[in-house]
Amino acid sequence: MTESKRRKPRLVADKRYPSKTRKPAATKRSAKPAGKKSTAHKAAPRKTARKKTRRSSFGGKGGGIFRRLFRWLWRLFWGITWRVGAIAGLLLALAVGVVYTSLPDVDSLLDGRARGSVTLLDRDGKVFAWRGDQFGGVITADTVSPHLKNAVIATEDKRFYRHFGVSPRGVASAVRINLSEGRGPLSGHGGSTITQQTAKLLCLGVPYVPSEWESEAAYESDCRQGSLWRKAKEAVYAIAMEVKYSKDEILTIYLNRAFLGAGARGFEAASQRYFGISAAEVSPAEAAMLAGLLVAPTRYAPTNNLQRSQDRARLVVGLMEDQGYLTSAQASEARSRPAQLSEAAAARAGGYFADWVMASGPEFFTRNTTEDVVIRTTLDQRIQTSAEEALKFIFQEKVREGSKAQAAIVVMSADGAVRAMVGGRKTRVSGAFNRATQALRQTGSSFKPFVYATALELGYSPLDTVMDEPYCVDIPGSGQWCPKNYTNKFYGRVTLADALKNSLNIPAVKVAEISGLDNVRTVASGFGIASDLAEGPALALGASESTLIEMTGAYAGILNGGSAVEPYGLTELKLLGESEPVMVTTTGIGERVINDKAAKQLTWMMERVVSEGTGGRAKLPGWQVAGKTGTTQAARDAWFIGFTADYVTGVWMGYDDNTPLSGVTGGGLPAEIWKETMLRVTEGMTPTPLPMLAPDPPVKTAQPQQQRRKKQTGLDKAINNLLNNIFGN
Repeated sequence: MTESKRRKPRLVADKRYPSKTRKPAATKRSAKPAGKKSTAHKAAPRKTARKKTRRSSFGGKGGGIFRRLFRWLWRLFWGITWRVGAIAGLLLALAVGVVYTSLPDVDSLLDGRARGSVTLLDRDGKVFAWRGDQFGGVITADTVSPHLKNAVIATEDKRFYRHFGVSPRGVASAVRINLSEGRGPLSGHGGSTITQQTAKLLCLGVPYVPSEWESEAAYESDCRQGSLWRKAKEAVYAIAMEVKYSKDEILTIYLNRAFLGAGARGFEAASQRYFGISAAEVSPAEAAMLAGLLVAPTRYAPTNNLQRSQDRARLVVGLMEDQGYLTSAQASEARSRPAQLSEAAAARAGGYFADWVMASGPEFFTRNTTEDVVIRTTLDQRIQTSAEEALKFIFQEKVREGSKAQAAIVVMSADGAVRAMVGGRKTRVSGAFNRATQALRQTGSSFKPFVYATALELGYSPLDTVMDEPYCVDIPGSGQWCPKNYTNKFYGRVTLADALKNSLNIPAVKVAEISGLDNVRTVASGFGIASDLAEGPALALGASESTLIEMTGAYAGILNGGSAVEPYGLTELKLLGESEPVMVTTTGIGERVINDKAAKQLTWMMERVVSEGTGGRAKLPGWQVAGKTGTTQAARDAWFIGFTADYVTGVWMGYDDNTPLSGVTGGGLPAEIWKETMLRVTEGMTPTPLPMLAPDPPVKTAQPQQQRRKKQTGLDKAINNLLNNIFGN
């Protein structure tokens, strides 16, 4: 049995390495019977053959040396490798353990905003805008819509429930894609899992401390850096999270902290902002749009470009279908009926009005709030839409195509409550230059009502007269100044009412001089024109600069009977969840500037501007309208500000770079914009008469002709006295 056991491996070796001289085994066995001698005799040559074969496989004796060298190197490499691997594993375990001990409870990680949110409500209590970092409330992996949960996993990490926090396959794939696209291995696609992204959102546990960072943006930029060392720390933090939290808890943190554009932090806030519903209620199409924001929130935000966001959502729907989260029918439905914005979201975060409220409100509750704040405002969305549509209509129908001219509109109540604001032709904007509140422009003849308001306050009558004739004034340091009328004509003796109706310049300058330029400045300032007012007589012709909202507020003071007005948009401010307001505003009316009689007589004069004078294009069928046109030198600015008994509306038109308007005056396109706005605003309303008072007619008595010549009105006497004082004759 021993002999036969020894032979078997040799027979195998013979088969692996056959010899050409050896006879077939069957022949040998038939020639000689098996025996001890013959067996021993045949064993030696077979050993020799095997040794030769081994030596020849590595080229003789030297082959054994190379083989031993190779084995030694392999043992050395393996010895170093497993030791280094063991040390690295221990260090990794230690690092994970350290991070693990520092991780807080899940609940404390769900709202990590550095700033609070501001929700803006219109006058009816409906949300129309948001500011700050909006957090809609906690949503969990269990309570969120299954479609949204599936969309996030399908888009960001399809193996989320199968890896340990880091996906080597995902990293390798990302490196390959980056290299194929000509970028660095770590530039572009990161191959990060949802757990790693959550670690990044948590900034690896480093909290935001305002005193330690230049800005919040600098802090977030540091959190997003993609260096190799940062990636390694991120991986350690992710593994520690996997040890500390369950998969659903990690997903819950991610769903609540992800930034999704337009100031929305977390999917609940984003769902409320874009669709007006909870994240627990979104459809597959809406879920796909929300998940699609994760790759580039600002670029794909539907408030920035709805079509682009819908296109991105279609790709997400395809991923959900491929991975079995949607049936073919559901996917087809989501593609054919893409998600749409809610009305509030479509309003592009409130536009100019919301910007103005945020800028004019208390800073610690608006721009820099750390609390969640709810602000109720004066905005009337119907009136806002009316103003936007009117502006669009006029520019489409009556302004040449390609014109760079701009316009602004403000609508307010008599107490200063702003109901609508358009700061430029692009109405669906946020953070843009607001020409209604920020543009200081010369007011032109729209300033003249304050000249006549001063005269009326001093006791003059709208029917008092003044001479419209050539008139020059010597201005110290500037020489002689001779104002002219727009028509370059003179109209002789005119009443104050006719001078305002036809916007005559020389009578306005004379009345300002007679009333006292300091008094005119006092009245204008009292009505809310806070800008620097010109010192010389050109003040009467609107040489000073002001904003549209200041001028509209000043006209509101005339409508309300002569009291100052502070335009306001905030009516109530509350902290989210609190019932008692922090602050309340009920009116913008301030101190009286002119008496009630003077205000009503001035309103009567301004009504004639529209019914008989330069503001004729602003007539509203069935309504009494008072207003004033304004055109500055070289027509760089054109104004029309007017009011009914219910609303004051101001319109400005011009170029941002002060280029002169071509063929435009205040009585032209601005008056037409005003009319188009108010036609829409007053639709369905019952006309209300203006609070105006016609002056008493002058009493005519029979007098000798000689005595009548000596009789002069109080205003003529004042003019003569003024001229005598100035020219000494």
